[in-house]
Amino acid sequence: MIVFSMLWALVPEPSFGQTKPKVMLMEIKAEIDPRMSRYVNLALDNAEKIEADYVIIEMDTYGGVLTDSKDIVDRILDLKVPIWVFINKDAASAGALISIACDSIYMAAGATIGAATVVQGGTGEAAPDKYQSYMRSIMRSTAEHNGRDPRIAEGMVDERIAIDSISAEGSVITFTTKEALKYGYCEAQVESIDEILKRNGVPDYELVKFEISNVEKVIAFFLNPFISGILILVILGGLYFELQTPGVGFPIFAAITALIFYLVPYYLNGLAENWEIIALFVGVILIIVEVFVIPGFGVAGIAGITLTVGSMVLIMVNNDFFNFEMVPLNDIIVASLAIFGGLSGGVLLLFVGGVRFSQSGFFKRIALSDTQAQSEGYTSNFNNEGDLIGKTGTAYTVLRPSGKIMIDNQIYDAFSRGDYIEKGDSVKVVEIEGSTLKVRKVTA
Repeated sequence: MIVFSMLWALVPEPSFGQTKPKVMLMEIKAEIDPRMSRYVNLALDNAEKIEADYVIIEMDTYGGVLTDSKDIVDRILDLKVPIWVFINKDAASAGALISIACDSIYMAAGATIGAATVVQGGTGEAAPDKYQSYMRSIMRSTAEHNGRDPRIAEGMVDERIAIDSISAEGSVITFTTKEALKYGYCEAQVESIDEILKRNGVPDYELVKFEISNVEKVIAFFLNPFISGILILVILGGLYFELQTPGVGFPIFAAITALIFYLVPYYLNGLAENWEIIALFVGVILIIVEVFVIPGFGVAGIAGITLTVGSMVLIMVNNDFFNFEMVPLNDIIVASLAIFGGLSGGVLLLFVGGVRFSQSGFFKRIALSDTQAQSEGYTSNFNNEGDLIGKTGTAYTVLRPSGKIMIDNQIYDAFSRGDYIEKGDSVKVVEIEGSTLKVRKVTA
């Protein structure tokens, strides 16, 4: 009896309500760019939020942007739970780097990993050696972190590195599944996620596939450079038509909405820094000052245009406060083309759309289209200019800041120095510029 009791004590007690291990599955099946970097960050944040026990990445990519790839690698290395990658087809270039960062690599039959030479976008030619050197160092350190041969990882980048029995000088390393198994860059050949988990002693589990929300899909959509160019066109067109027809409201609303959709996605993705946004608004303010306050076109206008265009380009590329050392030239070219494409489209819109808009029924209902005959009191030049300075009159129309005033039953073109003057308010002429009077509001 005593022996039976001792044996019974060794039997583990049944556990009621024990939860299954939670496995989060995410996919990298597109180019590595800011959108993919944001997706990975959101996915791994979600893994921590749901307290996943394991994370599996299903991989099929030909690579992408180096800086975004490095951000993804850093995020993976910081993860506290096991993270495995299943390469079901290709893990080339940046895909190879991300795979090496994972704790375990599994490959399907016919899959490949390697070919991580940094290339220039558009041409496909190898990037300058400073990029290759940086990539080699990342590949080495990442391989060392997970106990893999760093020389093999380096050989995936640099064709000058010859490794006995693996590759000769003049070709970078790209492994098939069997080759990766042989040289320690793959734990096993598998055909499914379920097989990976069973190999790791997890036969019964809860699989959670990460899906981005509709809001995140919208953000990713607006990170497209082509869409950014269209938004810039809307911003310019909205500002122009609002200035042409002050007080209508819709054009400025469209411009502000487009500006929000332009800035917010890049800000949330970590591309638009605070100083870049400040530079953009300072540039816009300088342009407004040049148009409405300072006569002619000078330093303020040039500085405003430079700041506005420059900040828009900087917002779209992953630079570190004007440090473009690791920013691919293709990224800068794409951003510049998007900006200047939007600007060119905006200018075309001003010339073509402006004429059609001015002839539309809507414009005729909101704009002043009456002929301003001299017999009715209108005039645009002055015989005795000096006599008008210091004279007082009334605002014949609203001045925002330009409009018309009446002095001694004569109507003149006028503008105020930044002040909005309501119709009927008393004004005083302080200066004459060309055929326009500069006035200020007379307060009692």
